[in-house]
Amino acid sequence: MSLPPRILLSPPDVGKAERDSLLNAFDTNWISTAGPAIEEFEASMASLIGRPCVAVASGTSGLHLALRLAGVSAGDVVLCQTFTFAASANPILYERAEPWFLDSERRTWNLDANALEDAIRALARVGRRPRALIAVHLYGMPAEIHSIRDLCDRHGVALIEDAAESLGSTVTAEVGGRSRASGQEVPPRGGAAQERTRQTGRFGLAGIFSFNGNKIITTAGGGMIAVDSVAEAARLRKWSTQSREPAAHYEHAELGYNYRLSNVLAALGCAQLASLPDKILRRREIFQRYREALGGFTGLEFQPEAKGSRSNRWLTALYLDPNEWGNCRDALIARLAARGIESRPLWKPMHRQPLYLNSRHFGSPLSEALFAGGICLPSGSSLREEEQQEICREISGFLRETSSCDRSRAGHLPMSDQKESPNRRGDSSLHTRAILSNPTVARPTGNPVGENRQNHFEHAPGGATPWTVSANS
Repeated sequence: MSLPPRILLSPPDVGKAERDSLLNAFDTNWISTAGPAIEEFEASMASLIGRPCVAVASGTSGLHLALRLAGVSAGDVVLCQTFTFAASANPILYERAEPWFLDSERRTWNLDANALEDAIRALARVGRRPRALIAVHLYGMPAEIHSIRDLCDRHGVALIEDAAESLGSTVTAEVGGRSRASGQEVPPRGGAAQERTRQTGRFGLAGIFSFNGNKIITTAGGGMIAVDSVAEAARLRKWSTQSREPAAHYEHAELGYNYRLSNVLAALGCAQLASLPDKILRRREIFQRYREALGGFTGLEFQPEAKGSRSNRWLTALYLDPNEWGNCRDALIARLAARGIESRPLWKPMHRQPLYLNSRHFGSPLSEALFAGGICLPSGSSLREEEQQEICREISGFLRETSSCDRSRAGHLPMSDQKESPNRRGDSSLHTRAILSNPTVARPTGNPVGENRQNHFEHAPGGATPWTVSANS
């Protein structure tokens, strides 16, 4: 049996406070899915986010309940960011809805508002609209949420924020912030300082957080849903506890789920949440050290932080341009693994996953370029400075040893080769030209890197979408 890597990507960071909190839950016999720690955890999260919160068993279960809150049902179209983990998309299938995937923009590597607009227009041409959108704040980096929310509000699309990786990340608030439901100005919560910036998870119908073992704070497994109103929170809480009606016996009038978080895990979350500011500071310092140590190499790009955003830098993500480095990314991962250092490729886009090969896709091939040349580096808040120095030495040595004659140019789709679209959204000069995958073309299984993209994508001249929805769409 092999031992785990010596330096892990994002291990739990726990100590005496977490142990004491767990033992208190144990000693007071609050073990089940009820108890004071759950109420405390929900209240603390509500204070941080600025809206009512409901603790659930996982971020995935939170996304599922949010889709139910949005009224998603069989046959509905739900839009979803393609550059993400499968948990963002899978709950769409739980409700037998149809996922359509949207690609990324270069300023944050998150969802491209141009692709969102193209998908909405494609449906509008046949008299339909998407029921909901799942927008992800990837690796802790806030998406361009104001543009995304404005489009959703304009077209009546329920916005669900997958903030699983972005707890503590913030976005500058728009002047005269609006509530989702009414468009009325939102009264301040938490003082003027909080109103100048807003936490991710506060902009849509629901914001979903994860406390999996590798997240910035952990409850081993668990999640949280943040919504606009106490009434919505009560509805979600009921669904998460098998939709039991208020009766002495077990009465059930609607479908429910066993999605409630346990009091023991909530106790762990309470202790972890108290140290969140320190953990964010540590991860941002880790990112800064990577940038200082590796930023001198040409053809190496870190995930950008857009103006007005502050990422928790959950994971440091970087991209190796194949024009400079060819196909060396996998060799770098293998080199680090041989030294006991865990690293991983960036997410494989959902529209290239075997499960979703027949799904629609809008936008540029940016997500595929990032997957082909991207890597996540160890970023845990418990990472010691000497460990990070070792990581940087290994990466720097590898890059220096990778001479130009050893770099294969075949395979990657460099970000620099993407054609940019006209500036359709104000300051969106880096938005890429809209592309729609052709559902009539057979998709390959396995790794798409290195294949002729023209065989699999239909480029839309001038940003138009040359596609007609079939009668059964």
